[in-house]
Amino acid sequence: MKKGFLFLILFSVFGLIGCDQAAPANDEASVAQTVDAAVAQTVAANAAIEAAVEQTVASSEVAQTTEEVEALPATSTTVPEEPTAIPTEPPPATNTAVPTVTTVPTETPIPATETPEPTPVPPTNTPAPVVAQPTSPPAPPPAPEFGQNILANGSFEDGWYNLNGIAELQIPNGWGYEWDVGPTGFGDEPWDKWVRPETRVLPDFQLPTNERPLFIRDGIYTIKMFKGNGAISYRLFQDIELQPGTYVFEVNIFPDLVASYDGGKQAPGDPAAGEIRFIAPDGGTGWFFPAFAQWNTLQHVFTVDQAGAVRIGVGVRGRYALSNNGWFLDQWSLRRIEN
Repeated sequence: MKKGFLFLILFSVFGLIGCDQAAPANDEASVAQTVDAAVAQTVAANAAIEAAVEQTVASSEVAQTTEEVEALPATSTTVPEEPTAIPTEPPPATNTAVPTVTTVPTETPIPATETPEPTPVPPTNTPAPVVAQPTSPPAPPPAPEFGQNILANGSFEDGWYNLNGIAELQIPNGWGYEWDVGPTGFGDEPWDKWVRPETRVLPDFQLPTNERPLFIRDGIYTIKMFKGNGAISYRLFQDIELQPGTYVFEVNIFPDLVASYDGGKQAPGDPAAGEIRFIAPDGGTGWFFPAFAQWNTLQHVFTVDQAGAVRIGVGVRGRYALSNNGWFLDQWSLRRIEN
């Protein structure tokens, strides 16, 4: 750029000199004026040219500086940007396609959202539900109060008598006694017959020492009714006057049934070998099976509607002809419920 401008200046100067030489020699004053004017014009042109050269050089330096700055690596310093002119024409279209976003379906379906049904609002005139208040459990009924034992000779401590004068039949005073004889109805063998049992009102001194606490529950007497190798069926009862009311009849019975003495007393395996039933004014009970070789405390409750004499008692039977069909009886009672 600089060399171009210099060449232009030199060309102008030499042109002016050439013009001066072509002028007539005789017109020196005109020549001198022309030369002076040319020189002045040349000087002015040179000044203009130098100014243009300086401006061009400055512009070149600025352009070079701009190129150098653009070539420098970017730094983290943010340079404020000049306002960018908004182009008046849209930028030319390019062939680069804008990528589209494709939603890839998943294998798990999105469950449909169910819109909950609105909760029905009860009408305003509907009374609020009444919440039942917890109630305390009912108080247990009071324990019954019993009157005194109204049986005669209930623990068999008040003596005995021989029924019909038979020595083997010792019956406690105040009690009646019955027994069965004949076929039992439980078999056709010679031993399937009821036979008369033996009864004893035993004091403790007539029992082996080790059996006294076992077979006596109250006082010093107990009843033993038994038969060896024979089936027995009997009833021990008492007829008594009762007033209207509810009564509890309680008995204690020990079935001393022995099927065999091998290795000591062996109780029968059949529960029907020994049976008991209650005798009472309401009809009593049917036959039931007690536990063997231990005391059974049994109760029967009944009600009397009108005063009168009634029969109270127990029926016992051993339907098999065991080695020993033995039964111990003690501490019986009949009490009226007072409350």
